[in-house]
Amino acid sequence: MKTAFLRRAILAGVLSTSGVIGITAATPAYAQFGGIVYDPTNYAQNVLTAARSLQQINNQIQQIQQQATSLINEARNLASLPFSSLQQLQQQVQRTQQLLGQAQRIAYDVQNVQQAFTSRYTGSALTGTQSQMVANANARWEDSVGAFEDSLKVQAGVVGNIDGAHTAMDGLVSASQSATGALQATQAGNQLLALQSQQLADLTAVVAAQGRAQALEAARHTAEEAEGRERFRRFMGN
Repeated sequence: MKTAFLRRAILAGVLSTSGVIGITAATPAYAQFGGIVYDPTNYAQNVLTAARSLQQINNQIQQIQQQATSLINEARNLASLPFSSLQQLQQQVQRTQQLLGQAQRIAYDVQNVQQAFTSRYTGSALTGTQSQMVANANARWEDSVGAFEDSLKVQAGVVGNIDGAHTAMDGLVSASQSATGALQATQAGNQLLALQSQQLADLTAVVAAQGRAQALEAARHTAEEAEGRERFRRFMGN
């Protein structure tokens, strides 16, 4: 009797211990501190999720910064140049044009030149009466004097434009060096080209005025030679 009872007690203890061990192996490890359950696996997952979220936020911040920088650069590229010399250059060109338009006697016009040469430099103008020949010679002399005076006026006007061109060039160079965007740099370059065009226009005006004066003087000498031959012919004929 005693031996059978002892066997049953040992068997019950073994079964009880096996059940406890099985339950402990199937349950994940955790710790309890003051009523708060700490799960290491869940905590690690939460930390990883938070790190990924923070990285996404940082990426979004960088994208926003890049977009803001791009907008700032676009605004600089679209900013207009605060300096403009176009009005001054236009005024200088207009003054030169006015001086050319004030040409005395024979203007810069094809029909006017043809009429003047027909009436005073060629053809019957060199074979008319004595009084007509004297009048035409005096008119040709006035043409030459007026042309030389016009040439000097144009040269004086162009020289007067040099100070304005120098001022405009200094302003444009300074503006181009401080340009903050593509538009400002382009506008500065365009205005420098406009300045060069204005200077070329002045140079063209000087050359045209000098050429006009020299051409009229050469035409006057040629007409005088023709008149001299005509007078000599008449003298010998008489």
